[in-house]
Amino acid sequence: MKELRDRVAVITGAASGIGLGLAERCAREGMRVVLADVEEEALRRAGAELEAAGARVLCVRTDVSRAKEVEELAKRTLSTFGAVHLVCNNAGVAAGGLAWEATSEDWDWVLGVNLWGVIHGVRTFVPLMLEQGSEGHVVNTASMAGLLPFHPSAPYQVSKYGVVALTEQLHGSLRMQGAKVGASVLCPGWVRTRILDAVRNRPGGPPPPPVEPPTPAQAAMNAFFRKEVEAGLSPAQVADQVISAVREQRLYVVTHPEMMGDVRSRMEALLAS
Repeated sequence: MKELRDRVAVITGAASGIGLGLAERCAREGMRVVLADVEEEALRRAGAELEAAGARVLCVRTDVSRAKEVEELAKRTLSTFGAVHLVCNNAGVAAGGLAWEATSEDWDWVLGVNLWGVIHGVRTFVPLMLEQGSEGHVVNTASMAGLLPFHPSAPYQVSKYGVVALTEQLHGSLRMQGAKVGASVLCPGWVRTRILDAVRNRPGGPPPPPVEPPTPAQAAMNAFFRKEVEAGLSPAQVADQVISAVREQRLYVVTHPEMMGDVRSRMEALLAS
């Protein structure tokens, strides 16, 4: 999909971070933009800023872990703009830790947003896009954690591996059908977002602090993550890469190629098994 002007983009997790970067870039391309996010006040602010810059915007408060709310997002999009051409299933959260220590609530929340949110987006929007018969594209946000051999948060890594697999399957299925709709999976490394503060939107509020203080190793890892996120790419830089991938019909969008050495090591170990 090379021509974006006057097309309609739907972006989840659009009130901040990569989602907001995508919304701003789509608006600059002359697209009509639908912003969806669970954080209502931030969503209103983001929409107002884009409108002040001259964009045509629709804001829909959406919990992507709930299929009915994603379906309502699609209905609102069609009733307002009449079509949808670009869908960025971008909403994401991070929580949990070791596979045997993460709580069932951690697993439910992270998989509900990161994986089921993308599944709901695909199941809801792709049939609409195919029925339109026009060019379109789906971008699903995974992570380098969906490609690497290890990430310290089991729920997060499982969810992101799932998004990679889902998008690969979607891409192949659309190509087999000769569809005019393409698919890309975004696998970002360190990006300046609020992903480490995602508990602000956790259902029921943040969990109580642990009884035991973090071990020195845990504290060091937390500090490392904070430092890397703060020094990461800007959401605008990531959005630039996504739009290029949409125009070029590229399946994989890897923002940090310097991290691919670990991916190569994983694949070499697999091939050698």
